[in-house]
Amino acid sequence: MEILAVEAVLADRADDSDVLLVWIVSQGAVPVIPPHPGRSAPRPTDWYLYKERARIECLFGKLEHFRRVFSRFDELVRRYLAFVHLAAVCILLR
Repeated sequence: MEILAVEAVLADRADDSDVLLVWIVSQGAVPVIPPHPGRSAPRPTDWYLYKERARIECLFGKLEHFRRVFSRFDELVRRYLAFVHLAAVCILLR
């Protein structure tokens, strides 16, 4: 299995911690996490890229309607991934 390089990490405000931000940067990715309201020095956020997070969450919500994906009946990873692809195509064709 090939490991893909991650360019950006999209996360919620709840994940805004200095430890996590340092780890993300050390891995070579850009953190796209809005600053917590209690942070004394808010940092800039790419809001255009952050909007993509909502689209990803909606896709996961739609994938949960497929019982086989939600329950993970398949023991082999390649079969499970194949069904996730099939479910994603079904969602796109609606």
